[in-house]
Amino acid sequence: MRIIPAIDIIDGKCVRLTKGDYNTKKIYNENPLEVAKEFEDAGIEYLHVVDLDGAKASQIINHKVLEQIAIKTNLKIDFGGGLKSDKDLEIAFNSGANQITGGSIAVKNSAIFESWIEKYGSEKIILGADFYPDNSGGKIATNGWQEESTLELIPFISDYQQKGVEYVICTDISKDGMLEGPSFDIYKQILSEVNNVKLIASGGISAFEELPKLAKNGCEGVIIGKAIYENKISLKQLEQFILNK
Repeated sequence: MRIIPAIDIIDGKCVRLTKGDYNTKKIYNENPLEVAKEFEDAGIEYLHVVDLDGAKASQIINHKVLEQIAIKTNLKIDFGGGLKSDKDLEIAFNSGANQITGGSIAVKNSAIFESWIEKYGSEKIILGADFYPDNSGGKIATNGWQEESTLELIPFISDYQQKGVEYVICTDISKDGMLEGPSFDIYKQILSEVNNVKLIASGGISAFEELPKLAKNGCEGVIIGKAIYENKISLKQLEQFILNK
């Protein structure tokens, strides 16, 4: 299972939100590059970068930060947040993204999202399945989690997998930034109902012990944010996990 730390960006700074609420913004570092270098020094190879300004503006904003990290580290970066047009994608890839994540666009304009899969290939395009849990599993949310759609989580993932999607970042919004543990049961359910999906768990990671459990469940990757920044999981522990794989 790949370890993928998250850097969320507002005004060019490294921040975290709770449940996607912009009013809960906490700045952890004025310089995201510094943070990225610390991850790289700990043997981490992957990075999840979210342009929160972009998610609000519905267009790419913080591509200069992406560019800086891509030039000055060897991290493989997946980039998301407000990517809505072919131009946005072009900017993201030209700025050094290895992969991009599309969430809202996959809900609101499936034709353009499908055209990206066709143009760039399934290795480059990740489906962002951000959801609010309910009795049926969950409902997909859009626009920086400000809006809830009527789409159900598992059929949404399954439908896109049939259209060529390989990678899915699945975020339980109710757990994001809460440090209360991830949605093990929902991830298990997705992996049992959707064959061959590369599922990346996101939201709620709170302790190192959760990582082997997610790996055992079959998650291909895990995104860790606040747990690192609040020292619930140390870079040393992540380094050991990567070495012992």
